[in-house]
Amino acid sequence: MSAKAKKVIALCFIFGLPALIGIVQILRGAVQYDSFAKALGTWYAAFLTLAIISFLYDDNPFYRFAEALFIGVSAAYWMVIGVWTVLVPNLFGRLTPWLVKGLIEGLEGQSPRWAYIIPLVLGILLLMRLSRKYGWISRWSLAFIVGTTAGLNFVQYFISDFMEQVRGSMVPLIVFEGGSFSLWGTFSNIVLFLGVLCGLIYFFFSVEHKGVFGVASRIGIWILMISFGASFGFTVMGRIALLVGRMEFLLYDWLGLAPGM
Repeated sequence: MSAKAKKVIALCFIFGLPALIGIVQILRGAVQYDSFAKALGTWYAAFLTLAIISFLYDDNPFYRFAEALFIGVSAAYWMVIGVWTVLVPNLFGRLTPWLVKGLIEGLEGQSPRWAYIIPLVLGILLLMRLSRKYGWISRWSLAFIVGTTAGLNFVQYFISDFMEQVRGSMVPLIVFEGGSFSLWGTFSNIVLFLGVLCGLIYFFFSVEHKGVFGVASRIGIWILMISFGASFGFTVMGRIALLVGRMEFLLYDWLGLAPGM
């Protein structure tokens, strides 16, 4: 049997078997829909879910269709959101309030703020990126965006990602709670202090990693790996939660299989 035939059989099994079960459940009355639109939406959502899952077997036209549909719909959705929540109120609502006063409340009697011509011009310059000949002009707008964003966010990130981490690492090594010695609190703070110290030593390359310094560096590697593993595990848990949600949709909402069957 050729590889193409095996692929066709696998796709028929992935899509055909669940669809057959769904049809049987509808005929048995186990699944009932309020309207035709509800039924169509449920089956279409199930098809797209199976199309994405089918990539686990192999790349196929159904997966590429679902992928292209997702990207296209997402791009169109966020473009509309950007126009109506950013462009219209923040640019046209201040530059030409008489033009959009019927769309946004509170613009009656507002005078134009001509200073907003500057961001309008910078936005138009960004569109020069579409031209091969004049694409270099868009670099002025990009430089302004990157520079202002970096400048505005520097203080915020410095405080939240650096100063708060330093402050959180400055803990007492001997902990007393309620006037009595806390063994667990002391142990936790000592582990925190040593973990931070060893992690910093790993990135200190001015001294050769030998002896005590080398031992601390190797401990720092373990601390970093544990931290990265915990972070990755947390991310995987979130993705597994999404997968469980889609499986519940397929089994309960689409196929009408009661929990515990």
